[in-house]
Amino acid sequence: MLDLAIIGGGPAGLTAGLYASRGGLDNVTMYELGMPGGQITGSSEIENYPGQNKLMTGMELMENWPEQCKQFGLEHEMTKVTSVTKKEDVFTLSFEDGNVQTAKSVLLATGSVPRRAGFKGEDKFFGRGISTCATCDGFFYKNKEVAIIGGGDSALEEAVYLSKMCSKVYLVHRRDTYRAAPSTIKRMKERENIIEVSNVDVEEVLGDNMGVTGLLVKSKITGDIRELEVPGVFVFVGRDVLNDSLKQEDGSFLCDTNTAGEIIVDLNMKTSVEGLYAAGDVRINAAKQVVCAAGDGSTAAVNIIDYLG
Repeated sequence: MLDLAIIGGGPAGLTAGLYASRGGLDNVTMYELGMPGGQITGSSEIENYPGQNKLMTGMELMENWPEQCKQFGLEHEMTKVTSVTKKEDVFTLSFEDGNVQTAKSVLLATGSVPRRAGFKGEDKFFGRGISTCATCDGFFYKNKEVAIIGGGDSALEEAVYLSKMCSKVYLVHRRDTYRAAPSTIKRMKERENIIEVSNVDVEEVLGDNMGVTGLLVKSKITGDIRELEVPGVFVFVGRDVLNDSLKQEDGSFLCDTNTAGEIIVDLNMKTSVEGLYAAGDVRINAAKQVVCAAGDGSTAAVNIIDYLG
């Protein structure tokens, strides 16, 4: 039986593995189907991770993390966890290959993935002018024009954020009303350089070998096509939380979640189930930054060590 089973090998899972192994737990295994590192390994430019004073790729940032964890005893198995159940004080993990493992505690650090909008060229230019993180990539468009696709709180909040550094922000939305808090809508409308482009469908993102050059939108009212000449497009149409492993046979989740499927935790990363923790983007109110996920992982590990006594 494991002391701790970690599901997910991104910054949260790796940091938890480091702290838990170094902190005295003897049997800690991280389950990650692919190479450890998480979504950030797909980023081409990272310059805001503390202590790193040079521009680097996400792969370069994460390349030493797995080796550091292994030095303190963290095991890594490249397999997919399909379900987690609990009976009395023991968790049972089932795997895609039919095997099972038991554990005294479990940390879910599977993260979430940005939902794609589905317009032409989105996949082709993702990471080359199309982004889902204004905090990560907004600086690269300082004093330039950008477009944001979406109409919820995240889209409007990021529009306000980008308006402070970009010369103009086109807020592209398929409706003329927003699914956001009134205070957020008010702040957005107060920014003079945010241009609302409403009642439109996104037709296609345009670009060349250097990246994005523009966005085509079609009016739902007139059918007219308009090109927004922007080098950057930010997509905020929701996220899909990777929580399938916590689904039970009756369709419920092992622990409490919100309506979006995000795991509800307290400040110690504890869920509603004793011994089950969640960290990183899979939890509620996650900042979706590498440094924050790493902080979650360390917080969870310290509290798991205390929980196991």
